[in-house]
Amino acid sequence: MKTIDAADLDFIELNEMIRGSDGDLKIKGCLGQRFIGAGQGGRSLLIEGVPGNALGAYLNGGRIEVFGNAQDAAGDTMNSGEIAVHGNIGDTAGYAMRGGAIYVQGNAGYRAGIHMKEYKEHVPVIVIGGRAGSFLGEYQAGGVIIVLGLHTDCRPIVSNFPCTGMHGGKLFLRSDCKGLLFPDQARVRRAEADDMAEIDPYLKRFCKLFGQDYKELAAAEFTVVTPNSANPYRQLYVAN
Repeated sequence: MKTIDAADLDFIELNEMIRGSDGDLKIKGCLGQRFIGAGQGGRSLLIEGVPGNALGAYLNGGRIEVFGNAQDAAGDTMNSGEIAVHGNIGDTAGYAMRGGAIYVQGNAGYRAGIHMKEYKEHVPVIVIGGRAGSFLGEYQAGGVIIVLGLHTDCRPIVSNFPCTGMHGGKLFLRSDCKGLLFPDQARVRRAEADDMAEIDPYLKRFCKLFGQDYKELAAAEFTVVTPNSANPYRQLYVAN
């Protein structure tokens, strides 16, 4: 695997080197360079450091693994592939993503999963190991978001206004959600066996990536949030 030292490169130089290289790459010394892996497919990038905004935007296959934190808009409009972050992630992770998966060991900022959507077999997934900021799943139209609430220091698993404008998809929270406020347009219930079977592959993948105990995760109580069948937001996005 070829290694690129990004310590003295700006984002234009770094991305030119990535596009000009074949095969899997290791990038070390990353510090805020934007658009890494944008539009790529079919190979792996291993990143040491902190990539900047729009990591893996329009990702079309392959893998990106970050050993550190990531900034805003990771996985923006991604189509397929996988992004794994061994740390925290900034705001708007998975903005309008249409497929693939994002796994975050730590926390996510505001508006994770905003405008997520799905089509037939293309179901995007975001798994957040810690907690999520405000407006989680805002205007979510499809896909699956899972928040596990690990290492949250007794803080709520999700901050304010989750599922605002939600009109598709599912949100799974590893919590009984007591004290959390959801909009009237969302339906909140305890996860059942069929629900847990649906997210089982994603829990196993999270545990494999980050060394978590699968049995402990799967045994906990989960809450499922879906759009209410009488959701008025649906009228804004779906033709009758």
